[in-house]
Amino acid sequence: MNKSTFSLRNIGPGLVIAATGLGAGDLIAASVAGARYGTAILWAVLVGAAMKYVMNEGLTRWQLATGTTLLEGWIQRLPKIISLYFFVYLVLWSFIVAGALIASTGLAAHALYPGLSVEVWGMLHSLLALALVMVGRYSLLERLMKFFMGLMLLVVVICAAWVAPGMSGILSGLLIPSIPEGSVLFILGIIGGVGGSVTLLCYGYWIRERDWTRREDLPRSRFDMAVAYLLTGLFGIAIMIISSGVPADIASGTKMVPGIASHLESVIGPFGKWCFLIGFWSAVFSSMLGVWQGIPYLFADFVQQYTHRPETPLSVNTRSAAYRGYLFYLAIPPMLLLLVNKPVWLVIFYAVAGAFFMPLLASLLLLMNNRRAWVGDLKNSWITNLVLLTSLLVFGLLLYTEVSRLFGLVNLDNFLL
Repeated sequence: MNKSTFSLRNIGPGLVIAATGLGAGDLIAASVAGARYGTAILWAVLVGAAMKYVMNEGLTRWQLATGTTLLEGWIQRLPKIISLYFFVYLVLWSFIVAGALIASTGLAAHALYPGLSVEVWGMLHSLLALALVMVGRYSLLERLMKFFMGLMLLVVVICAAWVAPGMSGILSGLLIPSIPEGSVLFILGIIGGVGGSVTLLCYGYWIRERDWTRREDLPRSRFDMAVAYLLTGLFGIAIMIISSGVPADIASGTKMVPGIASHLESVIGPFGKWCFLIGFWSAVFSSMLGVWQGIPYLFADFVQQYTHRPETPLSVNTRSAAYRGYLFYLAIPPMLLLLVNKPVWLVIFYAVAGAFFMPLLASLLLLMNNRRAWVGDLKNSWITNLVLLTSLLVFGLLLYTEVSRLFGLVNLDNFLL
């Protein structure tokens, strides 16, 4: 490994995946947990970031060992039912997540400038993201995501440093795992929310855009991901610190964002309020931009594999009808969900849909990356297998709790937005 491995020029796709994964869900989970338990469960952010790093490293290792993305590996090497299940899941997940992102960006922009309604702001942001993806290529996305990641980290960390309760409490929450009474579901929510879910698969396409296609590129990719998930963890920790002084009844529901902003205004002044609102907007809009650019790769790759069945890996054409058609599917039809008043079913289904994916990913990485005939000497280490097994257990528990919420077996009052 040479010094060029740790060059700042090798930081790019990881920041894109980090900015995409840091959406409204992460902010909500971290804010609610921080308001209820202060800094006591900061360690959950680190655990979540570490698990997502191991999963992302696993799919990258598969791709550099085989020359195919993980999705292509599913289609070519596993029973067809798995890839078909994922296709149906992807179409449903995309619609729900796109609707949630449109609503979230509308809420964020409305908090900054109430002159336009949440619905109008959300639609304008969706169309702006659509235009940016249509006219730009990956290089534009990477530059924009670096800007947004830097902006959101700067303002959120400044706010956190200003209102931090003390280093002893923060270090204790980070280094000494504790489970306060009633906190298990919140801990699972933080671990599951940090770093995204289906968007992890986009990393394989973004490193292709960087021409990281050889086994020798694995160290630079690992460095890229390590920086990204370190910053992801820092963002989540900062949000929990900010919300640790906010009354629990304020850090929930639709009043969460203005409530936290008002709290910061009372402690820091108008500077703190606007810092938080800008950070929240940066997080949700960058997440929208990443989803609009990244998720169509999955659909277009799926179509390419089933229609052309290429013998050698082919890069996805971002000018193809499949890619652009799915981009429009993300940006336009989910606007209809803005017409639904307080869609409780949407919130529940969104949580359940996200929870279904992570156990599947952990299981397939255990199956595929332990086959020496497929990945050679890049097969999983015992440490990686241990983390993946732990992830499977944790995300399995998260799936169980979300399904329980769906059927009313867990009280929803503390969780619905």
